[in-house]
Amino acid sequence: MIVWVNGSFGAGKTSACRELVELLPDSRLFEPAEVGAALRQLLPERRLAEVAGFQELPSWRRLVPEVAAALLSEVPGTLVVPMTLLREEYRDEIFGALAARGLTVHHFVLHAEETILHDGEALAAYRAAQGWLHRDARVVDTTGLTPRQVAETLAELVKDGSARCPIVRSAPTGADTVAAAVLLFDEQDRVVLVDPVYKPAWEFPGGVVERGEAPTDAAVREVAEELGLQLEPAALRLLAVDWEPATDGRRGGLRLVYDGGRLTPGQRAALRLPPDELRAWRAVTPEEAADLLPPNRHRRLTAALTARTGDAPHYLEAGTPAALGPGLRAR
Repeated sequence: MIVWVNGSFGAGKTSACRELVELLPDSRLFEPAEVGAALRQLLPERRLAEVAGFQELPSWRRLVPEVAAALLSEVPGTLVVPMTLLREEYRDEIFGALAARGLTVHHFVLHAEETILHDGEALAAYRAAQGWLHRDARVVDTTGLTPRQVAETLAELVKDGSARCPIVRSAPTGADTVAAAVLLFDEQDRVVLVDPVYKPAWEFPGGVVERGEAPTDAAVREVAEELGLQLEPAALRLLAVDWEPATDGRRGGLRLVYDGGRLTPGQRAALRLPPDELRAWRAVTPEEAADLLPPNRHRRLTAALTARTGDAPHYLEAGTPAALGPGLRAR
């Protein structure tokens, strides 16, 4: 189990967490900042000069869940983690990786009166993050409380489970997968994207095809599970097939993209998201999608939209049409 204690710099996270490990049985302190300090020693100065802090390093965000899981494999129990984490996409990446390893995360925010927080820059960053942070975590007002009293409050909340993050879990595996996605459109032909709680970027509705399941059946099932929308397999039209290589610990495999058609206003109003998997949905233009999707998925979307106006699906490799591979160019 992970108890992640968030909040602005100066809110008393470390002091409260040192008290908390005395109250939670079989618990120990894990400070991700030490992973950052190690990376500062290991990475060349030119790389460190490219980032404002160690949290911007993808290696830090990958190592923190790995180290946490490794520590708990050695000595099972609870890791108490005092760490300011103010970017929602970093929270999604790290907490999603912890959930994928079967680790429960209890997320707290220590909130102090602003007069206690003397660092103006840190306070501004915390204010900017409050919108998502206070929705995601259990907020504990530390004003007037000693570190021991804060720790006692946290211990009680861990016990009742009210701060537990409802994140969908998936067993990690190195095997390639087949996944099916569905593009749904509004009356302006904007495409529907969804915001997962367990990874940093937006996605298409869809998911992994289960063993023995037809991809079109998987597409229908995933849309029903994620959006509460019932589609017929025969109504789906295949737009693109993309072979995605495994990168940065993420699985690769074939990605199928289907056209699910236009949603009526009534269907859009009836969309329902599972809180343990999706945070929000949005209908966007292709240009807006470029700011929300990773580059490879945006290339996949572009190819699928092009195929939507043609007669045949497009085949891609790593988001690039196969006919435009190395040595070949569009004419």
